[in-house]
Amino acid sequence: MVVEIAAVVLSWRLEPEYDTLVYAVAGLTTVGAGAVIAQHRPENPIGWLFCGFGLYNATAADLLQGWGLRAAAEAWPGGPLAEWITSSSWLISGYGWTLTFLLFPTGRLPGPRWRPVPWVGALGLMLGTAGWSLSPGRGRDFSSGRNPWAVESLPTGLLLAVGMPLFLGALIAAVLSLAVRFRNTSGLERQQLKWFVLAASVAGVVLPITFALWYVTPAVGVLAALALSALPLAAGAAILRYRLYDIDLFISRTVAYATLSVALAAAYGVLIICLGTLLGRSSGWATAAATVVCAILFHPLRHRIQDAVDRRFNRSRYDALRRMTLFLDEVRGGRRAPEDVQPVLREIFADPDLELLVFLPESQRYVDLAGHPRDEDDRHRIVIERGGDPIGVVLHDSPAAFSPELLRRVVEQGGLAVEIARLRAEVRLQLSEVEASRARIVAAGNAERRRIERDLHDGAQQRLVSIGLALRHAQHQLGPARDAVGATLDRAVAEVGVAIGELRELAHGLPPALLDAGLGPAFHDLARRAPLPVSVQVPGERFDPGVETAAYFICCEGITNAVKHANASQVALAVRCQQQRLLVTVTDDGIGGADARRGTGLTGLADRIAVLGGTFHIHSRPGNGTTLTAELPCGS
Repeated sequence: MVVEIAAVVLSWRLEPEYDTLVYAVAGLTTVGAGAVIAQHRPENPIGWLFCGFGLYNATAADLLQGWGLRAAAEAWPGGPLAEWITSSSWLISGYGWTLTFLLFPTGRLPGPRWRPVPWVGALGLMLGTAGWSLSPGRGRDFSSGRNPWAVESLPTGLLLAVGMPLFLGALIAAVLSLAVRFRNTSGLERQQLKWFVLAASVAGVVLPITFALWYVTPAVGVLAALALSALPLAAGAAILRYRLYDIDLFISRTVAYATLSVALAAAYGVLIICLGTLLGRSSGWATAAATVVCAILFHPLRHRIQDAVDRRFNRSRYDALRRMTLFLDEVRGGRRAPEDVQPVLREIFADPDLELLVFLPESQRYVDLAGHPRDEDDRHRIVIERGGDPIGVVLHDSPAAFSPELLRRVVEQGGLAVEIARLRAEVRLQLSEVEASRARIVAAGNAERRRIERDLHDGAQQRLVSIGLALRHAQHQLGPARDAVGATLDRAVAEVGVAIGELRELAHGLPPALLDAGLGPAFHDLARRAPLPVSVQVPGERFDPGVETAAYFICCEGITNAVKHANASQVALAVRCQQQRLLVTVTDDGIGGADARRGTGLTGLADRIAVLGGTFHIHSRPGNGTTLTAELPCGS
């Protein structure tokens, strides 16, 4: 920085100011990029290389040039020597770029076959520098108009004829090594090469033009400085991986808009010529019509060109967006569920752990697509918004093959599917809450029915039995003398018996106390009290009380139907647990033909099972008996 400041002070107003400043910026850019690379990647020689030839350029090309100009203007000493060193400094700088091209981005040669290239370039550098700096024809590089160190007897032309091809050949070979690396690499290194190859391509076009026009139009030197400034910046961004994947978007957008501009300009020119021929060259209608046509063509043409460019220059972006577009078409056509957006994102980004969470505004929490509440973890996250309001978040591990911009673009494109999936998850969560509420109501009802059964059995029923016994005892005490009183007592005892029977009938629809000990005791008690043979096959393990109660009533309803409606001679009760589902079957050998749609107790039974998240099936053909099958989530 000190050297460049001194160079600017020495050269100021002795050459175009823009030339002085642009080359100072170029020198600082090279050394600055090299210093940052060397600090963060000290094992990579490219950072030290930038520092080295960047400092050399600042000294030999800028500072000594300023000294030469100032010496010529104010008769300072050493002016010709400074100009002589400056005149050939570009060769050493060029050799620095040859080494950079060969070593980028890893700091190692692409392979053993590239080892001769630096030595050939070094030989060409020595011969070319000698021929260039000692040639009598370099007088235009000196204020005096002649080269004071020219050697007339030296074959400088031959040295240039041999040295420059070797020097330029090594430079071209180094550029080709970038192409070889680019073809043979993938992933991270390929992205690094994209940055540098783009800058090198620009420099490869600009530098030969500026070299050819250097003495014709000195202003082209500014283009050379800008092109050389882009190279270290691109190298630094690539090596340090700063916004590494933005290059894909930059390249595709640059090529797309350049192509679009050329196409629209060509269309505008053709329309102007054609309409001008028809309407007259000075007609304003021709210009207006051509402008309107180009404006109409802009959007469709841009999309078509962008797709074509992405297919060629940004294939990963094109494939990812295309895959999401196809998925959305399938969702609109009803061929895919919106919840499939998560596996589609996993497939696109090759991240099997990618997870999509949707935001529920009422509860202000994130849930997965099944409606289960989830907490965010420390993975990378992409928030999906619509109208400024969050609708979801994608948690991912930032796959190396995709840029954050592309991740966000694909996720946002799938926002419609995410929004639908969010609404469905919200409905699913509400339904699960309703089912849980219904289950709690059923559980509370069962508990209340058990309490009533116990109260009836231990309270009113026992009291009625005691009253009946007391009345019968009083009748015996009266003896045969009180016939009228005895008849009254008989009727009272009969009424008490009817009341006890009604209470027993009422208690029959309540879960027995034996159910507290498990399905086995309750089922065996049910089989013992049934008026026909009942076989029982029940596991000894325990299940959720609500599930056990539902299983009990399924069997009660099955036995009741077999006795009252099916005229069955036997019933089989079977319970087994498989894959966390409790399978309950009641089979009889009756007349069949049962139908839950007729409003029997089977309808209420189906509702009870549905509350618990189970399924209920009836298989009952006329003359072939009836089989009731219920599947309940047992969670064991």
